[in-house]
Amino acid sequence: MTTYGLLVFDGAEELDFVGPWEVFTASSMLRDGADTAVTVAERSGPVRCGKGLGVLADHSFGDHPPLDVLLVPGGQGTRREVSNPALIDWIARTDASWVTGVCTGALLLHEAGHARGRRVATHHAFEDTLQARGDITVVRDARYVVDGNLVTSQGVSAGIDMALWLIGRLHGRQHARAVRRYIQYEPAPPYLADEPQDA
Repeated sequence: MTTYGLLVFDGAEELDFVGPWEVFTASSMLRDGADTAVTVAERSGPVRCGKGLGVLADHSFGDHPPLDVLLVPGGQGTRREVSNPALIDWIARTDASWVTGVCTGALLLHEAGHARGRRVATHHAFEDTLQARGDITVVRDARYVVDGNLVTSQGVSAGIDMALWLIGRLHGRQHARAVRRYIQYEPAPPYLADEPQDA
């Protein structure tokens, strides 16, 4: 059994955690409910995400189950939460076999220590800012980067790619392919609506 814990906070980018949530829960469904995914916030009560989605977390920092996988999303809220000692300390103390981040979640992982001295991916618009913090190597033009037990991805939809890689590592490539097919995630070709259609 794998327990996935997805951090949520005010200003988190919705798809940063909802995309991986879909991958993790679809994975569990295809494994006959063997795994569980939970959202975790600093305290009980609603969280208002970056584009306005309201989320009621399953657990607070003080009452969540042991986590095998920790996922830290990005979003504009990371700029505030990087100075929140309760959140940064929780990330630093959470004992998970895999630590993952999407988008500017890498900022929080750096502040908490998980990304120090490591190779990471982040949103393309935040690469220089994160690199300037020091003691980190930002890998550009990579959808996701694996460095030991740390897996980080670029922004928003890239978290789906990262989550698919992770379940493939945990439960096998064929399983990950089955999940990808189930969620019908086929991101090619890219957006072509501005191109004339063939006759």
